[in-house]
Amino acid sequence: MLEKVFKLSENKTNVKTEVVAGLTTFMTMAYILAVNPSILGATGMNPTAVMLATALASFIGTAAMALLANLPFALSAGMGLNAYFAYTVCLGYGYSWQVALLAVLIEGVIFIILSLTSVREAIFNAIPLSLKRGVSVGIGLFIAFIGLQNAGLCVDGATLVALTDFTANFTSKGISALLCLIGLFITAALYIKKVPGSILVGILATWILGMLCQVIGLYVPNVELGCYSLFPTMAMTDFTALGETVGQCFKVDFSVVKPLEFVVVIFAFLFVDIFDTLGTLIGVATKADMLDEQGRLPAVKPALLADAIGTTAGALLGTSTITTFVESASGVAAGGRTGLAAMVTGVLFLLSMLLAPIFTAIPSFATAPALIMVGYLMFTGISQLKFDEDSLTDTIPAYLAILAMPLFYSISEGISIGIISYVVLNVATGKAKKVTPLMYVLCVLFILKYIFL
Repeated sequence: MLEKVFKLSENKTNVKTEVVAGLTTFMTMAYILAVNPSILGATGMNPTAVMLATALASFIGTAAMALLANLPFALSAGMGLNAYFAYTVCLGYGYSWQVALLAVLIEGVIFIILSLTSVREAIFNAIPLSLKRGVSVGIGLFIAFIGLQNAGLCVDGATLVALTDFTANFTSKGISALLCLIGLFITAALYIKKVPGSILVGILATWILGMLCQVIGLYVPNVELGCYSLFPTMAMTDFTALGETVGQCFKVDFSVVKPLEFVVVIFAFLFVDIFDTLGTLIGVATKADMLDEQGRLPAVKPALLADAIGTTAGALLGTSTITTFVESASGVAAGGRTGLAAMVTGVLFLLSMLLAPIFTAIPSFATAPALIMVGYLMFTGISQLKFDEDSLTDTIPAYLAILAMPLFYSISEGISIGIISYVVLNVATGKAKKVTPLMYVLCVLFILKYIFL
């Protein structure tokens, strides 16, 4: 049966290899079960409910990837998009998380329609490879920046951002920032030594160090500063918590929602999601060396459809956009070649729901090193850009996209600037033939977005 569904022999693999690959992928991306509740919790959402919704939506999206595309890629709540959900749409624009979930649901349905009509596939193939790589790098820097902020290492200052003062509130904020640095070095060392699941192990090691600091008095919980006890409550998973987010996207008080503003939110999610999804999918395929000579991914259409299904399911359950994870490349490196590896990862996400109290108790300073390391893994794609005289109209737009994402705190702004600059520079330097018709359309749409949105 497995042979018939996943074509193991055709892909020169076997059940054992695929199972090991699926387990490897899960271990490298399980940190999202701790990170996502931490990020979305900033909007007022119940962290336990977010963790359960994330695990369940991850299973649905990953299973769809396995069965529809037969690719060894796993899906979960996208890093960058969850930050956009929490810090831009909710905390920045002032919308409730229920409204944000409804916007995600609507754009998820739109994505399903676009995927069935091959629009997203056309966009994927129209974007030049240099810009795809630049997007992957930029997302990495954006995620790392969020990690630095979550740990309290990066704070507001006279220069807009500055290094924290470790001596101020040392037993709470100061020691938390210091533990993040220690955790980062632990995680990096484990990764260099090729320890399986190094990112997850790094999170747990940093958390344990924090608990030891609390025992000896170096860390003192301070609720006013957002520093809580680091010891988890030993309890069974409260599955009823999921009821606090399931279907909440339909419970929106439209009397306080301005129609035009709501449309703007939907389109903001639409722009961010479509290009962030393409960016992360590109990142995974690039790391796994699955793009062809034209920079195209075989079976991209069903892969995008699986992503759209995951996004829609996630919104209904109560979590931010579900997307393909770059860590899936670790499973490919372990030999994963088919959807069986993805299915194993999906089942492990389902089983992880039993450990919700542990994942939701992990402090942000322990998850921050994971964000910084994931940023590094995506940043390595910069080596694939060609910085020579003949490639300037390719690399300068990629550079601008990379620069814009962390500095403007927006993935979509980086992609917008990258696409606009690519079209403008190539046309201005007599290389208009390099630009595909769809890139002209995207350039005009992004310019109109800046004018009217």
